[in-house]
Amino acid sequence: MSLSLEPTSTLDRIRRNLVGLKMARALEVLDQTVGRIERGEITALDAIDTLLAEELTLRQNRRVKMALMTARITAVKTLAGFDFAFQPSLDRNRILTLAQLDFVDRHEAVHLLGPPGTGKSHLAVALGVEAIKAGHSVYFSTLADLIASLAKAEREGTLRERIRFLSAFALLIVDEIGYLPVVPGGGNLFFQLVRDRHSFWVGSLRSRPTSDAGERCRRHSQHRPCRTRNALYSPRRTRSHSVSRDRCSTRITSLKPGRHATSGLEPSRRARSSASSRTQTRDADRR
Repeated sequence: MSLSLEPTSTLDRIRRNLVGLKMARALEVLDQTVGRIERGEITALDAIDTLLAEELTLRQNRRVKMALMTARITAVKTLAGFDFAFQPSLDRNRILTLAQLDFVDRHEAVHLLGPPGTGKSHLAVALGVEAIKAGHSVYFSTLADLIASLAKAEREGTLRERIRFLSAFALLIVDEIGYLPVVPGGGNLFFQLVRDRHSFWVGSLRSRPTSDAGERCRRHSQHRPCRTRNALYSPRRTRSHSVSRDRCSTRITSLKPGRHATSGLEPSRRARSSASSRTQTRDADRR
């Protein structure tokens, strides 16, 4: 009788251990896995691998779900869902290289510029999702919302805490730069945020991206026309890459001299139509 009870007692002990380890998914598939062993479908090692893989997948899915909530990414976009045929002049390999996230590890920035409807937000969010899957902390916001939160924190006397909070993320995604006007003084607030995230910069190198960001925000707050931009900032960057979507070109540029590459990028049909209408209106006004 003791022999017949031994497997059961072993299974009970495994169940208790799984409960103690909080491995809910492994416990859920345990009986099914044991059945496959008894039928000779898998070996004991395969069973262990299956249990661990099921548990790890569940935990990773939970982590990604919580990280997406923390990042404030509500509409999940992926690179697999991006229609590269829609932008045939876009260098697909270059985007896939960005998806390897070396720019995050090297503390670099990626800028996506161009007219509306060319997929900038999709690519920015997709890169953010890839960063979350890789275990990086990510925060997503439009420029207007970001500066509004900074302005509120300034009024409440908690600006330093807010900037410290935003600087803690490995990747900060700023959407719709130049799309909506920002509150007065917003450029200076954004300047402080970018400066703090790049606090390891020194001398003239640091003044380039931060002063540029502040100047752009000041232009936006004064309702001056400017190309829209999406920016992905990683802290303490040493170089800056930009994917510029201006008319029919795409540029990836580094602050280091001699690093420049260009490929074509067609704006969407709606964006071309909108740009054409604005040009005709300006011409009519001049006449």
